[in-house]
Order: sequence, then C-alpha cells, then structure tokens
Amino acid sequence: MTSSSDRSLAVDVHVPKSYEIRTYGCQMNVHDSERLSGLLEEAGYVRAPEGSDGDADVVVFNTCAVRENADNRLYGNLGRLAPRKASRPGMQIAVGGCLAQKDRDTITKKAPWVDVVFGTHNIGKLPVLLERARVQEEAQVEIAESLEAFPSTLPTRRESAYAAWVSISVGCNNTCTFCIVPALRGKEKDRRTGDILAEIEALVGEGVSEITLLGQNVNAYGSDIGDREAFSKLLRACGAIEGLERVRFTSPHPRDFTDDVIAAMAETPNVMPQLHMPLQSGSDTVLKAMRRSYRQERYLGIIEKVRAAIPHAAITTDIIVGFPGETEEDFEQTLHTVREARFAQAFTFQYSKRPGTPAATMEDQIPKEVVQARYERLVAVQEEISWEENKKQVGRTIELMVAEGEGRKDGATHRLSGRAPDNRLVHFTKPDQEVRPGDVVTVEVTYAAPHHLLAEGQVLGVRRTRAGDAWEKRTAEKAAKPAGVLLGLPKIGAPAPLPVATGSGCGCD
Repeated sequence: MTSSSDRSLAVDVHVPKSYEIRTYGCQMNVHDSERLSGLLEEAGYVRAPEGSDGDADVVVFNTCAVRENADNRLYGNLGRLAPRKASRPGMQIAVGGCLAQKDRDTITKKAPWVDVVFGTHNIGKLPVLLERARVQEEAQVEIAESLEAFPSTLPTRRESAYAAWVSISVGCNNTCTFCIVPALRGKEKDRRTGDILAEIEALVGEGVSEITLLGQNVNAYGSDIGDREAFSKLLRACGAIEGLERVRFTSPHPRDFTDDVIAAMAETPNVMPQLHMPLQSGSDTVLKAMRRSYRQERYLGIIEKVRAAIPHAAITTDIIVGFPGETEEDFEQTLHTVREARFAQAFTFQYSKRPGTPAATMEDQIPKEVVQARYERLVAVQEEISWEENKKQVGRTIELMVAEGEGRKDGATHRLSGRAPDNRLVHFTKPDQEVRPGDVVTVEVTYAAPHHLLAEGQVLGVRRTRAGDAWEKRTAEKAAKPAGVLLGLPKIGAPAPLPVATGSGCGCD
C-alpha cells in the first residue's frame, strides 16, 4: 500500500502537470485506468484535453497481454512518442498493466526512453515512481509479485456520474490453456461482502443508479472465503439497496454458474435480464483442450434454465475460432451451439498464440486462412441470429437509461441513445423536454438492426433521476474546471457510456 511518506513525493501542486492514459484490453484495465487517473489527480496532475495524442507531461500506457499483437502495438506507440519526448524536457512515459507484468525489464531495454514500468499488483505506486524517476533521472521498474492493496481502496476518477464499476474480486483460479491472465493477475482474491455493499451504497449516495459487479471470474466470488452461494447472496443484497436501479455483472464462468445464481437474478428486481456467458467453443474436444471444465450440453443447459426463469433475458458470449487442433467438425459444433443458444450478440476472436500459455506450444496450429474463413462464417451466422432476435423487440415498450455519447449519428439524426434493461442499445427520438444522461425514458421500439434498435415515435414518458442530477452537477463542474475534478469518496470507477461488449473484450473469461 502506498504510504504517507511515499505520497509526500508527489508533484508540486503549484506547478500542475498534465497526464494522458491510453488503455488497452478488458474491463479490469478500464477500471484500473480510472484508478490511475484518481491517483495522478490526487498527486496534483491535471487531465490533458481530449485528443492530446501524446501532448501531455505524463503519458501512461495501461497494457493488455492477451492478444497476439499487444507487444507490437505497445512498442509502435512508444516509438512514435520517442522524438516528442526528446524535444520536450520533463516529459515522462509510464507503462503498466498485464504486458508490463509479463515483460518487466524488457520494456526499458527495447524502449530506454520509458521512465516507469509498474505491474498489475502495484498500480498505487505510479505517482511515487514518476517522481522517483524524475529525481534520480533513471527508469524505475517495480513489479510486485502479489497484490499490495485491494485496488478499490485507491482514489479513482470515475468516467461516469450515473454508472459505476464495482470490483468484487481480482485474479483468477482457472488454468485455461489459451489465457495468460491468471499468471499476470494472480490467484483469485475476494473482497469482503460488507465492503462491497458499503461502496455501492456510497456510490448511490453520489447519484449512481447503475453498477456493474466486476471480476475476472465474477461468479466464483466466495471461493476465497469458502461460501459457494456468496455471489447469489450478493446479488440479493444489492436488491435491498434503495436507489440502486440497475445491477449487472461480468464476466461469469459456466463452471461456477449455479441454480442459486439464476434464482437470484430472476427474483431480484434490480438485477437486469442480461447475461454474458463466455462459450469459447461448442466442441467438447476443443473445450477439453482449452481446459474449460464444462461441455456443450452443460452450457446449453444453463442457457435453457436462464431462459425459463427470465424469458426476456438477452444472452451474449465470447467465442474463439481456430484454437489449435480445431477440426471442421469441431467448428460445426460451435455453429450448432450458436444456433441453439441464439445469442443476442457474440464477441468473436481469432485464436491468438501467446507465449507462456500451454496452447502456444500445442501441435496442429490452424493456418491463418482457415481461421479467417471460419471466423467469417461464424460472424455471418451470428449476425443473422442477432438481427432475428432484435426483430422480436419491435413493438415492445421499454424503459431506457439515457446514455452519454453512444450514438455516433445522434447529432445528425436528432436522436438520443440509451440502454434497455437487457443492455440493448436503443436510439430514440429526442423529446421536447430536457433529457439528461442518467434519466429514464419510456419508448416503443419501432425498428431493429443487428446491433441496435430504434424508437422513432414520440417518447412516452420521461423520469428525471438523481443520476441525471449527478450528471448535470458534474457537467457544471467540468465547465468551471475544464481539466476535470476528482470526485470524493468512494472514488470508484465506471465507464461512460457502458461498453457494448459486456464480456472481457479479450476472450480470456
């Protein structure tokens, strides 16, 4: 944990410096970046204007190590910043996250102009390491082997006034052969339930109306404290928090998805009818090679139970195509599972070999052209299913939480955008009265596309909310102080808007 003496090394508040954070990878990294922002602002830095593109006093890369091109992407970006750093005295570059945890000293050897390298377990040290690098005029590489402090105890600059991430665990106990994350994030460590609920209550007190419970394997919550029903109990406890309108969670693992969780979802009104359940493959042979502890029948059985208990649930998934040894028959089993499950959306990935994982040295690596062809076939099947499932929403009357910045064409079409309870994205006609992000509107769906819905008629109702008030207050504060203001406790992170991809975004769940 960062000590008070360490924090005394922070930047001179009379000479504020700007910072920029570039984030790659999953929701864990997104949430960690909000903590990094909070730490830097507490240390006296100010956020650089949007579009700075490296024109800041401190540029931080929060990296991902899951995809094959992660290394090339990082070193390419570092290379582009080298001449800028050389011409700007005092500029600093820091690299953190999973790739930093993995590569350690390699980063400063390949890019000696980097000032700080820190890992996934010690993000709280960033301001101290920056100052130490400045004073000692040499790179600081500090990689902790185990978690120094649960990240939610750190100050955080939330990106949303109305929606928040809430971490309930860190790390993962699984040993999937394609995934390097457990080696970089460590074994699962659960937070105390009381601390989680206290944090959520504090967030609601600030105006937050939607929270997403976050964990590398979120529904394994309780394994660290010896309670197999801890996650379902947590969902039910969230239902008792007054003012909390929407509860989501990501990402669960089919192995740990038990009947008590399904019952808690169905019986807790503010737990949303949405489930992101990574499949990865529909082939039992491939699942075994991946070291995934379920098989196709078990997976489809979970989907069937969820649909029986929550008929309007939207179910999404992650799928990897081209895992080593995958035959055409194996791939057909994946297509069969997709057709049976009828996912609202699937986040599909071409298998990416990662050094340090068992799959990287497996025989029968699939040729790139075969993987690409299968990937395109899978996308085509899922696009058709997504469109058919969305068409079923036409004519429904639904409540949307108004989002900020989710509709790229909203300005030209005079529409606004929001998220349905099942997390579908809906663009709706802008009403005459003021509507703020965080407010709730009632609309009728009139049109469906594969990845969004339209509500082209008049808005049927507008409900102003405390979340909308919180957004309005923050907007006023930003106008008064363009660099951004660090919010008070509990200082917890959330994306704004919530991402379309509710899975990991990296296929590692």
